[in-house]
Amino acid sequence: MPALLRPRMSDWTIVVPVLAVLLLLVTWNRELPGPLVAVVAAFLAGAVLAAVHHAEVVAHKVGEPYGSLVLAVAVTVIEVALIVTLMISGGDKTQALARDTVFAAVMITCNGILGLSLLLGALRRRVAVFNPEGTGGALATVATLATLSLVVPTFTTSKTGPEFSPAQLAFAAVASLALYGLFVMVQTGRHRDYFLPVTSDGSLPAPAGSVAASRSLPDSDGGVPDSADSVPDSDGDGHADPPSTRTAVTSLVLLVVALVAVVGDAKTVSPTIEAGVAAANLPQAFVGVIIALLVLLPETLAAARAARRDRVQISLNLALGSAMASIGLTIPAIALASIWLDGPLLLGLGGTQLTLLALTVVTGVLTVVPGRATVLQGGVHLVLLAAFVFLAASP
Repeated sequence: MPALLRPRMSDWTIVVPVLAVLLLLVTWNRELPGPLVAVVAAFLAGAVLAAVHHAEVVAHKVGEPYGSLVLAVAVTVIEVALIVTLMISGGDKTQALARDTVFAAVMITCNGILGLSLLLGALRRRVAVFNPEGTGGALATVATLATLSLVVPTFTTSKTGPEFSPAQLAFAAVASLALYGLFVMVQTGRHRDYFLPVTSDGSLPAPAGSVAASRSLPDSDGGVPDSADSVPDSDGDGHADPPSTRTAVTSLVLLVVALVAVVGDAKTVSPTIEAGVAAANLPQAFVGVIIALLVLLPETLAAARAARRDRVQISLNLALGSAMASIGLTIPAIALASIWLDGPLLLGLGGTQLTLLALTVVTGVLTVVPGRATVLQGGVHLVLLAAFVFLAASP
């Protein structure tokens, strides 16, 4: 079994997350000098890489689309905890934090991760292929969740700002949770095959035991290995056989530890980020963009690695699944937390943000419908991400 799937107690992917969490406990809610902030940032980067490693091990054990679901939900649950914590302790200046962070997550996943995945997949195979049925359903769910939670509040009759009334917020929370739950049922149940990687001609992989399934497997850099590099593939999924249950459980625990370290250390360095944003005369909303970029690093790296291995569907599962989880879990949690929060909860997007969201949905539909994409589609989505980041910094 490859070393990737055989973590050892001396492996850095075990040591770094543990040390990052210990550092988090020492530095939590303390004002840090510059050198210590740099140390925390270094461990934050290490925890991100460790999270990607352990997510791949878990995904290899449970198979697709469960593997993508594990990483997306794990990151989002901890992200929600971070948002709620910041909103409870941040006062009036965090009234729009949930909106800014969720919208940033949607733009990063639906343009950044999706665009990067398509670009890498197309560079490897000239044309990136994926399943339009599953990806289209995921995009439709993201668009519906984003509209109900971030667009509708802009046009409600509230006189205090772009926010829901208590009854409207409760409906949005229930609807978001129901839609996300329904999508997970479809993704992991009756239509699971819509979310599995497809071959270069757009068909599903050959079943285990077939001639196609027994061919040589791609190595880590995307090439075809020689006989010395061949690995067992009894399930015919194009990967090495899954790791043992013990290894997978160990990686699952370490994945949670690494993600706690990622989000916690991101919060630890957030005062420095806020100070830097203020010093650069950038809008307060840009803090949410930076935090979302940090928190979504594990999904970004995991999606990029999957795309480089010609498994673009997994990358798209991660991108759109993360967007769905960000909305479908954050809005219910914020609705519940609003019982204890003081002041209004601003969720409605502004004119520029609405335009970018609409353009993202329309472009996403045109990208997904054919089930095939070139570097052009990947580049278009990356330009949309760049436009979002630029306009967030210079509204």
